[in-house]
Amino acid sequence: MNLGSEKIDLRPPLRRLGEPMSNVPDDLYYTAEHEWLRVEGNDVIVGITDHAQDALTDIVYVELPDEGMQVSEMEEFATVESVKSVSSIFAPLTGTISAVNLELDDAPELINQDPYGDGWIVRITLNDPSVVSNLMDAASYIAEIGE
Repeated sequence: MNLGSEKIDLRPPLRRLGEPMSNVPDDLYYTAEHEWLRVEGNDVIVGITDHAQDALTDIVYVELPDEGMQVSEMEEFATVESVKSVSSIFAPLTGTISAVNLELDDAPELINQDPYGDGWIVRITLNDPSVVSNLMDAASYIAEIGE
């Protein structure tokens, strides 16, 4: 595109061969349901991946669980509503929700803007922290999503 003498390139940035399109941090664990987990002692911080938020497009509402709620592995505990669809969020492991990101009530778009930071959804205190090692690492998740 050319506006006057200023040239503007509207093409998306190129990626290197073999480089994933989605942001998949190496220091996190992942599920096939597109949740990520950051381990902090016996707790995990949980959110949805960059790949998931990109597929959902603009997130407009998040139904959050109550703090103190007991969750079992693969139990639905939250929903994320976008302009496209409503998606369930599943507990990656069994434990107790010890914190909820209440900022998402007023700013659900934080999940789109910063899925691995300000867009986290819950903190879960795990019943058995050793089971985290059964989840996917970044390389496995990249293979899972076909990037």
